[in-house]
Parts: sequence; C-alpha cells; structure tokens
Amino acid sequence: MTNSSPMAGTTELRSGEQSVGSDIKANATLTFIGRIRTPFLSREDCPRQGRLDGPECRLVLNPEWADSLKGLADYRLLEVLYWLDQSRRDLILQSPKFDGETIGTFALRSPCRPNPIGTTMARLERIEGNELVVRGLDCLDMTPLLDIKPDRCLFTEKAPAKARQSTF
Repeated sequence: MTNSSPMAGTTELRSGEQSVGSDIKANATLTFIGRIRTPFLSREDCPRQGRLDGPECRLVLNPEWADSLKGLADYRLLEVLYWLDQSRRDLILQSPKFDGETIGTFALRSPCRPNPIGTTMARLERIEGNELVVRGLDCLDMTPLLDIKPDRCLFTEKAPAKARQSTF
C-alpha cells in the first residue's frame, strides 16, 4: 500500500517503504516517570532534531520521583529519554524524503522504530519543584518521559572505583 501524503497514517506506507507486519511481540515493560510539555502539538510542528536554543519545554516528573532530582542542578546538559507513543513500530525501510528512495530504520533518527525511544541532549535552564525547564527537545506535547541522565561527558563518578578484574 502506498501513500503520497506527507504524514502517512498508522498502517499506510510511503512509496518503497517496508513493514515487518503486525505480529510484534512485547517483551519488556517500562515505567513512565512523568510527561513532557512542549509547544509541539503535531509532528509537523516538531523540529527534526532538538536545538539547545529552542523553546523552553518542561519535564514534569510524577511527584513520587521529585527527590530523584537532588544533585541534578549541578549539570547544564542532560540526556532526556522519552517514549514516542504516537509512532509506528513496524517499519523496516523508510522513505524520509517521500521520494520512494528508502533507508533502513536503524540508519535513521526517525521516531518510527521497533522501540520508539527518543533521546536528546537538553540544556537545563532551571528546576522548579518536580519540573525541569529545558531547551533542546523535539517531541510532541505530553510525550511520556522515561529517564533523565547527566551528560556522560560532564558526569563525574559518585561511587568508589571498582576493583580491577582480570580479563579472559
């Protein structure tokens, strides 16, 4: 099935695209720790990649996770992981330019993937209670929030070093 519209529906394929089919088995569970508030109400509104000078957005943690923010203000850059809940999960080949030329899903940063986990580096502006005000997001308003981590390049270990183990 093909579709020439820029936004294919949940089962429509663009020219040249290929789907794995509908028999996808779930074998893991995730816990959403909150929701993301952005000005982006549709995929057409979303930037292709977040920019650190983009609009202010909010990571709204569920109240039970508020204490987990302790110490996070020490980091200006955060890795934000989120669940792209409105994305297709069955595409193997995608046609990002709508021209029939295809690229494998794992060679793209498309939201359409088997496990639609979005990740971006966001700049922390401030923390207000259980909300983080950040810039750099590229997801829809009310996207489920999976995790927040300090930028691995800026992170310093908090735990003591592990004893060195021999390698085989």
